[in-house]
Amino acid sequence: MSTVSVVTLAKGRPAHLRNVLLGLARQTRPPAELIVAVMQDAPYDLPEVPFPVRQILVPGRELPLAAARNRGVAAACGDDVVFLDVDCIPAPSLVADYARGLAALDGLLMGEVLHLPERATAGDWRYADLDAVAERHSDRRGPPASGIEICNDYRCFWSLNYAIRRATFLATGGFDERYTGYGGEDTDFGKLLATRGIPIAWMKGARAYHQYHPHHMPPVHHLDSVVRNAELFASKWGYRTMGHWLYAFRVMGLIDDTPDRPIRILRRPDAGDLALTGQQSHQPYTNSASVIRTLEARQVEGAAMASGVPAPATA
Repeated sequence: MSTVSVVTLAKGRPAHLRNVLLGLARQTRPPAELIVAVMQDAPYDLPEVPFPVRQILVPGRELPLAAARNRGVAAACGDDVVFLDVDCIPAPSLVADYARGLAALDGLLMGEVLHLPERATAGDWRYADLDAVAERHSDRRGPPASGIEICNDYRCFWSLNYAIRRATFLATGGFDERYTGYGGEDTDFGKLLATRGIPIAWMKGARAYHQYHPHHMPPVHHLDSVVRNAELFASKWGYRTMGHWLYAFRVMGLIDDTPDRPIRILRRPDAGDLALTGQQSHQPYTNSASVIRTLEARQVEGAAMASGVPAPATA
């Protein structure tokens, strides 16, 4: 039977991390260990759990997400490695589901993700309570009805909740550590897998519950790193990634992303940009598509006002 290490990346959010540990302690198949790649100056004060926990300090001025994932795998002892973001609580069968899936497919597997509203994990939470309020992200593809389904577009890789055989990960060379801050490093890794012929797939099960935290989408609060990482991706692969975010930034007047020229940041996000893109307390997740629709409607309205022709009514 294969052994399974779990790797999580953490900066701040100690309550979220404690819920991750609590979820791992409730697994039908306990992990061999948890590796916490700590992206802050000091390790966490963590509760006792019935499996080994190791904390590895990963220095970096900005979020060193790529480096943290690589360090986590390098330190892991398991045959399989499950990656969970620090805000993702594993369902009871997550470790067992991934072990079964990776025994069937040597590739990268993505489990289910449901999003929780604010205060869903307050107090002594139960899985039945989480299931009662959790929602699936409207912008994201859901799991197959059963089994494993191959995705033939590397851009489907979502780094919130996934697993891969450790040997397969190491054979790829891992994530490109030149990506720092937020955005692009996971799409780059997906592109790398595609070039190596390593399948990316969705699977039924391996569910994780994404815990609420205030966020912006599109991520205007990470404008600089998104722009920088999009340019890095283009230097490697010949075209930019994160196109929907760059499009939103352009419509907002934040950037000039004219093709064949370096992206220029025209201005910093202001209070209106933050209000438009920010997650509200009643929302379990943020939604780029709805923000883009709002921006496009404003464009149409502005053009109509400038021309004196009434904008078409919207449903």
